[in-house]
Amino acid sequence: MLPKPPPRETSLGFLYLPPFRVQGLSIAGEVTCVHIPELDVCFDMGACPRAVLPAGYVALSHGHMDHVGGLAYYCSQRRFQGMGTGKIVCDKRIAPAVEGMLKGFHELEQQETPFEIIPLEHDQQIKIKNNTSLRAFHTEHTSPSMGYCVVEHRTKLKPEYADLPQEKLKELKDRGEDITRHLEIPLIAYLGDTMAGPHLVREDVRKARVIITECTFFEPGHRGRAKIGKHLHADDIAEWLRVAECEVMVLIHVSRRTHLGEASAQIAQALGGKHTERVLFLMDHRANRDRYERQLREAGVEVPRR
Repeated sequence: MLPKPPPRETSLGFLYLPPFRVQGLSIAGEVTCVHIPELDVCFDMGACPRAVLPAGYVALSHGHMDHVGGLAYYCSQRRFQGMGTGKIVCDKRIAPAVEGMLKGFHELEQQETPFEIIPLEHDQQIKIKNNTSLRAFHTEHTSPSMGYCVVEHRTKLKPEYADLPQEKLKELKDRGEDITRHLEIPLIAYLGDTMAGPHLVREDVRKARVIITECTFFEPGHRGRAKIGKHLHADDIAEWLRVAECEVMVLIHVSRRTHLGEASAQIAQALGGKHTERVLFLMDHRANRDRYERQLREAGVEVPRR
């Protein structure tokens, strides 16, 4: 009897949420790696698909192997392909262990691959692009864990000065008057493995345009299992969506044991028919392909026949 060929590799999930692309892999216990090319950041690196190598920053949520297993390859390939040193952002509590892991590969390979670790504390942030910062905050999992929010910083003229001519504004500015106000626009919130808690309703998370979050358990009888593993359940998502202002919530970290159709049905049931259009699954290839083809048609682009 002839042996079966090996199973095909899982394709990258892909969503276009204008102006952002969300692409990567996320399967509970196996791999999580979510890349936002427009923001130059990849959240977690359980594996390193070729498409995510351009990300200048990798922001780690925690140290479990399915979230960090591709780090050494990421650093090595960026060096090999002349793409510059990869920057690894992580919780300060796990930074020494991440550095030790990567230095272990130096000894193993007998060559030094450059990397930069940027340890962050709760509510600390770094600049990743012009007017854009990556802010970290503690979450709650079975090991030290962090979520992140990408925040755009804008300045806007104070309302009381809106009707003044430019020469008057320049005069006020020259006199040292503060004529602008500073705004923070939360763009993307990323929650790695976590249970429910106050971090889900932080203002920068609650108001983010897009929330990317794990949801590992869906069946009504599995709330206890979710609590033990410190993961989110479909009921947590339903409760969260009552206050979250996001345009879209992208669910990741679904197990292979959970059929995406069943997961979607459980989410719809938990939501009671409300907000279902705001929930997308990163790894639902068929639904996401259909959605992208609709976007192409709406943009006047001819969709090739399958």
